[in-house]
Amino acid sequence: MKVKVISRSTEEFTRERSQDLQRVFRNFDPNIRTQEKAVEYVRALNAAKLEKIFARPFVGAMDGHIDAVSCMAKNPNHLKGIFSGSMDGDIRLWDIASRRTVCKFPGHQGAVKGVAASTDGRILVSCGTDCIVRLWNVPSSSVMESNDSSDKSVQVPLEEYVWKNAFWAVDHQWDGDRFATAGAGVHIWNHNKFCFNPVILLCSDKVLLWLSHDNMPLIYRSAPEKTFEWGTDTVISVRFNPGQPNVLATSATDRSIVLYDLRMSSEVTKLIMRTRTNSIAWNPMEPINFTAAYHGSLINQANEDCNCYSYDARKLDEAKCVHKDHVSAVMDIDYSPTGREFVTGSYDRTVRIFPYNGGHSREIYHTKRMQRVFCIKFSCDATYVISGSDDANLRLWKAKASEQLGVLLPREQKRHNYHEALKNRYKHLPEVKRIVRHRHLPKPIFKAAALRRTVMEAVRRKEERRKAHSAPGSVTTKPLRKRRIIKVEE
Repeated sequence: MKVKVISRSTEEFTRERSQDLQRVFRNFDPNIRTQEKAVEYVRALNAAKLEKIFARPFVGAMDGHIDAVSCMAKNPNHLKGIFSGSMDGDIRLWDIASRRTVCKFPGHQGAVKGVAASTDGRILVSCGTDCIVRLWNVPSSSVMESNDSSDKSVQVPLEEYVWKNAFWAVDHQWDGDRFATAGAGVHIWNHNKFCFNPVILLCSDKVLLWLSHDNMPLIYRSAPEKTFEWGTDTVISVRFNPGQPNVLATSATDRSIVLYDLRMSSEVTKLIMRTRTNSIAWNPMEPINFTAAYHGSLINQANEDCNCYSYDARKLDEAKCVHKDHVSAVMDIDYSPTGREFVTGSYDRTVRIFPYNGGHSREIYHTKRMQRVFCIKFSCDATYVISGSDDANLRLWKAKASEQLGVLLPREQKRHNYHEALKNRYKHLPEVKRIVRHRHLPKPIFKAAALRRTVMEAVRRKEERRKAHSAPGSVTTKPLRKRRIIKVEE
């Protein structure tokens, strides 16, 4: 006769304090859990539904500008600082945490088309349609940490570079003292090559220097350090490579994307597309790859483009990936610091987040009051997204719509990770897939997307019929990755 005795140790089952959790022993033998798959499926379904219930991406709006927000730049030296420029010439430094203006940078007489901060976060570069590039001193971190909402300091420009043409964009090197401006050409400047003698002088390179009202030197340069010109059209965007400080990419109104190397006296590569490129962003984790945001129109969807294209800088004759979903022109694009996804702002009044290798967006943000989005940025910790739109507001969004803000307890973090693992495991099942993929769209976006699908389907049927009624081999169909490329010039 066998007698089974349950033996338990007092130390293993007795709580030291009344607040401690009761220890639970579990047997993970699959033979005694015949319904494990079904239970997990129900949990995955509930996790997908809970994600939709708690999806509240909009955090708040930052108002203060009186005209459309045209450009933004992150402060690399401070996590919660961001610069914004508007069409009325106003430049502001914002504190994202408190959503208030910390500092103002007045001086531009026209629209501010570009702002960029140096790598150390001490210098801010701005340019606009008034043909002047201004350098500003960025306030210290103590000003950012100040809780006084009435403290809005006003900065005076350190330098001013006067040129004969309007500027459309500016970007600073990731590691160096140079910055590039885009306009009638690509101009390279160095903000450390100047003299601080407190007298009026005229140097050999036509640099005029005099003192401002607060005894701070102002410098007016008439010529940049280096100039690149390939064609006669206006350059509308410029971006330095994060891995190679001397490599930069530009886009122009002649539908071209050009790669430059500051160590060479000429351009490297020119890619000509069928539609204009509005913005370019390099992948910070894979600096050889960049994504371009293209212009589009709802007038003729068969000939215009509203997509984003990712390219390998070593092979520009074919796109690595085509990112669809927008129904109007994509105005701006920015990569997450992790390099795994990027965010786009469009003329269709929506913000979308794409995986770096995915064809469709994983998230779409919109509000009733938000108008056309002109600029978009990821925060430096990849937690938030900041958008600037035509209604003179900056809006703060969560990068993950259902993410819980604040400090999470270890048990809460484990619970979130468990739910994510369940959704990832059962994401191929129809019910879970339908809930996870569903997004509410505004009626104009929904109708425009349906119209776009109808037009593209008609174009596809027409090409198939033309190919079927032609001689074999006489009609060839280019893949979508090559269809928008006209030629590549070396």
